[in-house]
Amino acid sequence: MKDIAYKRILLKLSGEALAGEKKTGVDGATVAKICDKIKEVVDMGVEVSIVVGGGNFWRGRDGHEMERTTSDYMGMLATTINGLALQDALEARGIFTRLQTAIEMREIAEPYIKRKAIKHLERGRVVIFACGTGNPYFSTDTGAALRAAETDSEVILLAKTIDGVYSADPKKDPNAVKYDEITYLDILNKDLKVMDSTATSLCRDNKIPLVVFGIDDPENIVRIIKGEKIGTLVK
Repeated sequence: MKDIAYKRILLKLSGEALAGEKKTGVDGATVAKICDKIKEVVDMGVEVSIVVGGGNFWRGRDGHEMERTTSDYMGMLATTINGLALQDALEARGIFTRLQTAIEMREIAEPYIKRKAIKHLERGRVVIFACGTGNPYFSTDTGAALRAAETDSEVILLAKTIDGVYSADPKKDPNAVKYDEITYLDILNKDLKVMDSTATSLCRDNKIPLVVFGIDDPENIVRIIKGEKIGTLVK
C-alpha cells in the first residue's frame, strides 16, 4: 500500500458534478474523468464509498407547487439514476461495485444494510449509496454524514463547483475570503451553507472531518488522499 492520508473515505458527489458543462443529465466524459481518479484511489488501497445527489435531474425544492414529500421522493429516484451511471463507469474500469439504495428496488440495487456495506468496503468494492437517507425533508448531504458515521469513514470528501469554503459566495462577492481550515461551529454560526445544518451538526457531533474541494479537476481526489492540502478542511 502506498503512503495515504486516509484508509476509508466517503466521497460526496453532487448531481451537477456528473452533468459537466451540459448542466443537466449525465455527461459521459465527465463521469469517466471522475471514475478514472476513483479507480486510481482504489488501486492505492483506499476503501471508497460514494453518496451521490440528483440535482442534475431533479431537486426536491424545485417542486414549488408539488407536495414536498412527493418532490423529495422524485429527487431520491434521480440519485439512483446517477448511482447506476457511476456503477457502470467504474465497472467498465475493472472496479467491483455495489449500489445500495435507502428505498428498496431490488431488481437494480441492494437495499442499504450497514454490515453488508462495510463488508463490501473491506473486500475492496466501491459502495455507492443512493436515495439519501430514504426520508423526505433530508438532503443527500445529511445522507453523506449519516453513511460516513455508520461505515466509520475517516473523512468526507465534499466535491463542489468551487474550490473550498469562503466567507461568502465567491461567484457573487469578489471580496470573499477562502478558509484553509474552519470548524463546524463556525460554519453554523456564520451560516456559510457548506452543507445543510442537519448534516453539519451530524458531522460535528460524530467528529467526522470534512474536506471541501473543487471537482472541476478530479485529480484533486488523488491529491487529498496523498495528503496534499487541497480546498478547505472542516473539523
